[in-house]
Amino acid sequence: MELLWAGAIALAVLLYVVLDGFDLGIGMLFPFAQDERERQTMMNAIAPVWDGNETWLIVTGASLFAAFPTVYAILLPAFYLPLILMLMALILRGVAFEFRHKTTRMRWVWDAGFVGGSYVATFCQGAAVGAIVAGLPIEGTRFAGNSWSWLGAFPLVCGFGLCLGYALLGATWLAAKTEGRVRDLGYALAPKLLLGVIVFLAIAFVQALFLESRIMDRWLDRPVLLIFPILGNIAAWMLVRTLRRRQDPWPFRYVAAIFVLAFGTLAVSFWPYMIPFSITIEQAAAPPLSLSFLFWGAGLFVYPLTLLYTGFVYWVFRGKVGADAGYH
Repeated sequence: MELLWAGAIALAVLLYVVLDGFDLGIGMLFPFAQDERERQTMMNAIAPVWDGNETWLIVTGASLFAAFPTVYAILLPAFYLPLILMLMALILRGVAFEFRHKTTRMRWVWDAGFVGGSYVATFCQGAAVGAIVAGLPIEGTRFAGNSWSWLGAFPLVCGFGLCLGYALLGATWLAAKTEGRVRDLGYALAPKLLLGVIVFLAIAFVQALFLESRIMDRWLDRPVLLIFPILGNIAAWMLVRTLRRRQDPWPFRYVAAIFVLAFGTLAVSFWPYMIPFSITIEQAAAPPLSLSFLFWGAGLFVYPLTLLYTGFVYWVFRGKVGADAGYH
């Protein structure tokens, strides 16, 4: 049951990163639009799905609280500041998304909120992941640091790197969902963003070497783990090919594959730890009766229904959109 819930939470995190990643990425690319018609097209490309994408963030937090309370109790105080900033940014972004349709004179204010909320939320997520990889100060099952323990050179680089990654997802989503100048914008920005992601990965790798992280020891002990970066390089190569050929649906799929492989790389590098390298899955799990009770509710209904709803929405709103599609 512990492994089942660890897998369910991993799936929820991965779905959130890929799905909310592209609409956060479009928010970060918003300033590159030349006029209101292009901005409206970008909005319409995510309007039917953006709020549903954030459901997976709520599912992740609720599942972690119920199934692995020890991990929740450690991570929450460790990331109070970035978590609060992220939630405020997501709220601002959501309000701006709705309000910009209701005003004309003050639309620039809500556009700025939409862009700023996208950047801040993404940066906080990347910095948190970077802090977990770098290592948190933990004593037993208690966070032993302070409000600024998450802040460091490696987490900051990861924050900027995730901004580039989400923007790449957003650019390829525009290529897949739009036409005309917005589609061209997606194709124009994607190669530059891919280069930025590659540079970020190189910098992060060098930093990890200087950190003397235990993850590097695992890679030396288990060369089979190289299968993930090898597949990631193949996906990046296919991404370049499809960008050159302008095969609209495929660039986004290959960027999503890169994210999946990067997530898999972290997962197998940390296994069997929930918090590397301090708390294992078994140590962090709630009592068996609690996990079983949770399974009969969330496991059989919440997860499957949310998956079905998500798939149904993306199927209904498949195809291209334009500026005249309308949101309300």
